Amino acid sequence: MRLKYSFLTLLLVCISTVLSAQNGFIRGKVIDDASGEELIGVTVLIQGTTKGAVTDFDGAFQISIEPGTYDLNISFVSFNTITITGVNVAPGEATVIDGIRMKESVEELEAVVVTAEVIRNSEAALLTVKRKSTNVLDGISSQSFRKMGDGNAAAAVKRVTGVSVQDGKYVYVRGLGDRYTKSILNGMDVPGLDPNRNTLQMDIFPTNVVNSIVVMKSFTADLPADFTGGVVNVETKDFPEEKTMSVSAGISYNPSMHFQSDYLSSEKGGTDWLGFDNGDRAIPTGRSENIPLFTEVVGNASSTEGQQYRNILENFNKNLAARPTTNFMDYSLGFSAGNQKSFDKYTLGYNVALSYKYKTNFYKDAIYSRYGIEGDQSVFELDRLEYQKGNFGESEVLLGGLAGLALKTKNAKYKFNLLHLQNGQSKAGIFDYVGSDLGSNFEAIQHNIEYSQRSMTNGLLSGTFYTEDKTWQYDVSFSPTFSKIEDPDIRFTRFRTDNGGYSIGTESGIPERIWRFLDEKNLSSKAQATKEYELFDRDAKLKFGVGHTYKNRNYEIQGFQIIPRPGTNLSGNPDDLFAEENLWPTNENEDQGTTYDPGFIPNNPNLYDASVNNYAAFVSNEFSIQPKLKSILGVRMEKYYQTYTGSNQQGLTYINEAVIDDLDFFPSVNLIYALSETQNLRASYSSTIARPSFRESSFANIVDPISGRTFIGGFAQDIDVNDPNRAVIWDGNLQATRINNFDLRWELFQKRGQTVSVSGFYKSFDAPIEIVQFVQAPNSFQPRNVGNGTVLGVELEARQNFGFIAPQLDVFSVNANVTIVDSKIEMSPSEYNSRVNIAREGQVIENERNMAGQSPLIVNAGLSYAGRNNGLEAGLFYNMQSETLTYVGIANIPDVYTVPFHALNFNASYTLGARDHMKVGFGVDNILNDDKEFVYKAYNAKDELFSRLSPGREFSLSFSYNF
Repeated sequence: MRLKYSFLTLLLVCISTVLSAQNGFIRGKVIDDASGEELIGVTVLIQGTTKGAVTDFDGAFQISIEPGTYDLNISFVSFNTITITGVNVAPGEATVIDGIRMKESVEELEAVVVTAEVIRNSEAALLTVKRKSTNVLDGISSQSFRKMGDGNAAAAVKRVTGVSVQDGKYVYVRGLGDRYTKSILNGMDVPGLDPNRNTLQMDIFPTNVVNSIVVMKSFTADLPADFTGGVVNVETKDFPEEKTMSVSAGISYNPSMHFQSDYLSSEKGGTDWLGFDNGDRAIPTGRSENIPLFTEVVGNASSTEGQQYRNILENFNKNLAARPTTNFMDYSLGFSAGNQKSFDKYTLGYNVALSYKYKTNFYKDAIYSRYGIEGDQSVFELDRLEYQKGNFGESEVLLGGLAGLALKTKNAKYKFNLLHLQNGQSKAGIFDYVGSDLGSNFEAIQHNIEYSQRSMTNGLLSGTFYTEDKTWQYDVSFSPTFSKIEDPDIRFTRFRTDNGGYSIGTESGIPERIWRFLDEKNLSSKAQATKEYELFDRDAKLKFGVGHTYKNRNYEIQGFQIIPRPGTNLSGNPDDLFAEENLWPTNENEDQGTTYDPGFIPNNPNLYDASVNNYAAFVSNEFSIQPKLKSILGVRMEKYYQTYTGSNQQGLTYINEAVIDDLDFFPSVNLIYALSETQNLRASYSSTIARPSFRESSFANIVDPISGRTFIGGFAQDIDVNDPNRAVIWDGNLQATRINNFDLRWELFQKRGQTVSVSGFYKSFDAPIEIVQFVQAPNSFQPRNVGNGTVLGVELEARQNFGFIAPQLDVFSVNANVTIVDSKIEMSPSEYNSRVNIAREGQVIENERNMAGQSPLIVNAGLSYAGRNNGLEAGLFYNMQSETLTYVGIANIPDVYTVPFHALNFNASYTLGARDHMKVGFGVDNILNDDKEFVYKAYNAKDELFSRLSPGREFSLSFSYNF
């Protein structure tokens, strides 16, 4: 009998579960139309039933109900009641009503019924936030991602006003370089795969896990102070509106790059396809500095040291030559899933995303060159000093995983995110090289092989807590990040070929084998409190908090010169250098054979350990002096302390040397005046800072083997070797840049997401850091403080639907934004004097020039089509940055400028299936087939190439399926 009842109970539970599973869900979010903030405690009722819900502190609600069509009543004290009709609920699915905006009733406590259709417009919600935000901001929502067919955050964010994307990954705001743009993830500082950059690699985020991307262009005290152009905040979804599970795949074909039989590559490791080396490229010395030098073992090959030396030679990877093969095209795979589940006292949400991308590029006729200014002032044309032209191939793997878990209770929300990225990139190239040896030209052939593996693991643990009356809000976050970069066995080999044979010497460049290692950890935490209260009988908000960021980097380069002894037979094949029969000593002849010279012994300026402790505290107050004028006043304090342990090129050692020890206060004032319900006038002032990176605050010399260009840390001094007095051009005292920012914006918000805005901005820079060419070492570049500078700019933005011409044209819309900037740098005395000394006949040297890295003009424009119920969406998008000073010239080295790159891209997607569960996409990138070029520019001289790469035209297909 007991068994019978147990069976019946289990059966009833199962039936109940099945019936419950047939219910659908109505989910949504309610915001205050006046402030853009979430409304707490709004009552949402289904007409004709007793079922309903009350919005939580996120303004969100959920109702579980049987399938059918319903009308909703949404009411709140002193706000107009909203009736939403025709809400269709399907079994087991969620119907999402995004961005319900409630307006305050004109007659207090008197309800006015407004009937509306279901709103599914998160773009409108973002525009409401933009309209009422305390910051000057622009952004793009998940709805726009779908509309434009963007597959990742980098493709999407370039449509934001004043934003440009470099290398398809890194975001620049208002034409300012990486130094003045900062990327954060869910409000927290996160270094990317390249920790030398201030911006996060944006193409790692699939758009189906991103809620919005917001670019804040004015500073408020709760933001980090080390930005000037803008802060880009990527917000991932914590509670997905509906259950999702999707798989995706894509392929890309570039006729000039893929399936090329002359594509260049090298020997691969067994795990390269996963983005890391399997040990085939391991350093033969084991990162030990107890290595026998050749000078210690010459003439004594049979000694213990000589045998150890020979064993190390034999353990070097034998492959030095790039080899032709046939490459494949690009492809990508993705999976994502997410959902939220409500229980009696809490709601649980999760997101998971996995992605795998394989990309290959083949650059034919790539050019890298170096030019100088002649000593004769009557000669205007530039003098070619180095020139290399050839082909190189690169393949890249990016493996990424993102997992998020969120828990919401009545008065709290907890979030945990975990992100891991693994990236591996290999390159191989062959170049014809022409160089100058004391005025006489020589020819050479150059082989390059390199591999780089990078990994980044980031976690985020955060909590938001509310008091019962919702007048206090507390936020606590902790985000650790661990980054690792290893460049195992970079190989550079160059043979001189102009003497009827093959030779290696200092004039043509000694072959090298280089290993680079970087380990970095970043621990970021912050806590803040927000108090809602009344001031001047109006709503006000007090916010204050503290934060701390700890960073530590351990960096090392071990480089070996590969030197064949006199008499060694050279065939021109780089692999022969490490053939068994050619290793020192050759046939017991100790005057012949390949040898190595560890250049990092006994002194290694490329070995350093650096740390940063940044303590912050802030307070801000948001209030309204009168109903239409909102003010946000704040101040942020940051105590920044950076230390350095390492040695310089002369062997002087520094141990925990304080290189930056600053205490700064950063005030901010933001004013928003509501000219009307749809118009704002904004004004703001703030003080911010730009600090040098770890790499810049060092003595390191980091070479790019393919181009031959070297980055030199900002602590190294530079002396004008052409000056008889050997004037010091740079003293090595690298400091932070302090900036004053002024912003003014008028904005108009129209129906259906249409907007018009005009912005003006002015920035003054105290000792800005720029990349200047290094006089002592050819083809080298160094960060330096230059003279004070200013930036004056204007931004124009318009989004317009064509429905005003004819109703049937409302499926078409145009989005255009233009940023125009005038920048000036007052030259330092050393730069000005060096330009005067090398001036051409008739040339007048002004004491001002353009700011390096600041683009004078940025244009973004797009024409979009979004069909009515036919599943077709398409867009044609154009992006351009005008000619920009990139590397500052000095002494007899001319300036380097970028040539404008005109990016014209087309995207289209078609959604099909009974539940719109399939999507097919097609795209064409670089329709104009433009090249990426940098040029040397000098007075009355023809522009000469600094570098040129031809990316070609790329066609892509994608497919996604939602379960």
